[in-house]
Amino acid sequence: MRATPLALPDVLLFEPKVFGDERGFFYESFNQKVFEEAVGKPVHFVQDNHSRSAQGVLRGLHYQVKQAQGKLVRVTHGEVFDVAVDLRRSSANFGKWVGVHLSASNRAQLWVPEGFAHGFVVLSESAEFLYKTTDYWAPEHERSVAWDDPDLAIDWPISEAPTLSAKDANAPRLMDAEVFA
Repeated sequence: MRATPLALPDVLLFEPKVFGDERGFFYESFNQKVFEEAVGKPVHFVQDNHSRSAQGVLRGLHYQVKQAQGKLVRVTHGEVFDVAVDLRRSSANFGKWVGVHLSASNRAQLWVPEGFAHGFVVLSESAEFLYKTTDYWAPEHERSVAWDDPDLAIDWPISEAPTLSAKDANAPRLMDAEVFA
């Protein structure tokens, strides 16, 4: 598995080595040792989540202000455009974002560390999205930032308004959001 730092160096793209033939394929989707060497610290995952969404659904930008979650995300069916936004006020990259295409065919995974907001939009007819988290879901600490905040200027690869949850439709702009120190 190859780990590549992206434009925000704490965010990593993991790409597996796939072995395939006429019977199908095999690849190692997670290796704790390889992962921790790439991240540069011990990481303990406590929860796995699985969602399915229709084309045009945008989920995010989500994070937890307490019980912050690192997320290792991947797509097992379909394709999404996945985004991480640095919400650490002390970071030189505060308010900057990085986005990648994740799909069942590229089998890539994105590491979104604690202190970042995360979101994705479904580009295919539907997509199944799996992710590991480093802390448990805590709805009382969950926050959102507006997906279309002009200060973030995320270049979502969509041509029409996405389908949003009520929470995401009413998310505040970054300038009004509770963020990390």
